[in-house]
Amino acid sequence: MKVISYNLRKHRAAGELASLADRHDPDVEATARNRLGLAVYYRENTYRALDVRAMRLKKSLHDRVLKPAEERLLGVVLRDIDHGRELIVASFHAAPLTALNSLRRHQIRTALVELEQMGPGLPALMVGDYNYPVFKEALGQKVREQGYELNLSDARTYTRYRFFRGHYDFATSVGFDIERVRTLPQGRSDHKPILVTATPSAVPMSPTLPAPA
Repeated sequence: MKVISYNLRKHRAAGELASLADRHDPDVEATARNRLGLAVYYRENTYRALDVRAMRLKKSLHDRVLKPAEERLLGVVLRDIDHGRELIVASFHAAPLTALNSLRRHQIRTALVELEQMGPGLPALMVGDYNYPVFKEALGQKVREQGYELNLSDARTYTRYRFFRGHYDFATSVGFDIERVRTLPQGRSDHKPILVTATPSAVPMSPTLPAPA
C-alpha cells in the first residue's frame, strides 16, 4: 500500500491533494493541520473503515494558550476488501517546537497505546508531523523499545527557516515492511509531503506498551 502524509499549513495546500493523488496513486492520504484538526482519505474500492477515532494527547503550553486543536491523533481501522485482513492507519501531529521533546515523546507513546487498543495485534502505521528535527536517533531507540519502527524519509521535509530545517514528518509502524519513505516536491505548505510504501507483514507482532505516565 502507498500512504501520503502532508501537513497542509492551515489548509493552504488543500488544493494540491487531488493532483498528489493522481500523480502518486496512493491508497491512503493522511493530512495534518495545526488548526482545525486531522483527516484521513482512503480508497473506498480497496478498503472499508471499521472504526474511526479522534484522540486527545497531553497538551503543551501552546495548546493551552492558543488552543489550535483538541485532537492530535486520528486512527482508522481498515479492512482490505480483497484480502480480508485488517490494519490501522493513523494521522498524527505532535506539539510544536515550543514544547519539550519529552512532551512529544509522551504524545507519541500515548498515541501508540491508543492505536494498539483500537485493534490489538493489528498492523499499524502512524504518519504525520512529529516536530522532532533533532535527537531523532534517541527517539528511534525509544520507539523500538516499545516494539515499533521509526522511519524517516529520504530528504528533509521542512526547509522554510534555516535554523529549523530537517526531517519533521515520519512513519512509525508495527507489523509492516516499510519499503521506502520518499519526500515529495515542495508545494504551498511549509512542509513537504511524504510518500510511504509499505506492506503488511504476514504475521504482525503485538507490541507490549507501557501506559503513559
